[in-house]
Amino acid sequence: MPPPRKTTPRRARRLRRALACVVSISALMLTTTGTGHADPYAAPAAVPSMAASTLDVRFATERRSIEEALQTARSVGDDGRARALGAFLAPGRRFLYFDPRGRGRAIEVVGDLAHARRVAVLVPGADTTLTAFDRRGGKPWSTPGGGARAVYSRARSITADPGLAVVAWLGYAAPKTFSGDVLTDQRAGEGAGELLDFLAGMRRVNPAARVALLCHSYGSVVCGRAALGHHAGRTAAAWRQVSDIALYGSPGTTAWSAADLSRTARVWAGRGATDWMEDVPHVRILGLGLGPDPVSRGFGARVFAAGAGGHSDYLAPGSLPLRNLTEIALGDAPAVVRG
Repeated sequence: MPPPRKTTPRRARRLRRALACVVSISALMLTTTGTGHADPYAAPAAVPSMAASTLDVRFATERRSIEEALQTARSVGDDGRARALGAFLAPGRRFLYFDPRGRGRAIEVVGDLAHARRVAVLVPGADTTLTAFDRRGGKPWSTPGGGARAVYSRARSITADPGLAVVAWLGYAAPKTFSGDVLTDQRAGEGAGELLDFLAGMRRVNPAARVALLCHSYGSVVCGRAALGHHAGRTAAAWRQVSDIALYGSPGTTAWSAADLSRTARVWAGRGATDWMEDVPHVRILGLGLGPDPVSRGFGARVFAAGAGGHSDYLAPGSLPLRNLTEIALGDAPAVVRG
């Protein structure tokens, strides 16, 4: 029997490229179909518009909605959802929005949103659901809830009062990785509208705060579409609070350059050395594909060092990308280690 072939860096890159091609081809071939079952979960509860004076009412209302959804999950035997919702009800957790229908949506706040000097909004990518809001594959930091707490904890390790609030924003219907949705910006366009509406509401809560968007994977497409479509009315005013846009593990943003995304906010990009996203084709033809690679020289973003990790490792405790993304969240550009 011949000895096994040694995996060289070149061979590893070929394997990652092959995997990326399989994902792309599978996404084109797979289709989704309805289950034919009615959704057992209730529609979102009515809540007042976002303002500093309504935050406590919203938090209390959404907590009751989560309690009701937990009862439903238990009654229908939805064990994964029940475990997730039980964690949502841990003391101190606060949700601005909650919708248990379908794959679910939720927006959680970590820190004092009304008085923060800086607000970081984590925008997650494909396969993010209520069940995966806090934990996925043994890497809680790769989820919106776990990632938000990782950034906030890192900021608190730098200074006792970082003046930072972090928002875990699952405010859109994230696509599945193995679906045609990840090859277009349709879901991102819908999410971008929701994100802009949220930023407008956040401006009413805290008009003085500066905002950093931390956009992972397909979430960077959502951020890109929001950046390209923010020009009208109240969303234009809200967008002026955005000082930093960080794109990490990104397949593209549909923008051709960082300057297209913003001429006032700093645009950052980073990718871990073993992130398979490197091998996704960075093209856009007739609406298919998501455009240039944000870490490429021609795109013009500020590239930050993202370490040796993979697609789910950017917010791992103690990692270089977590350090850099936290500094971006805090608005301390000179402290960011460049890539």
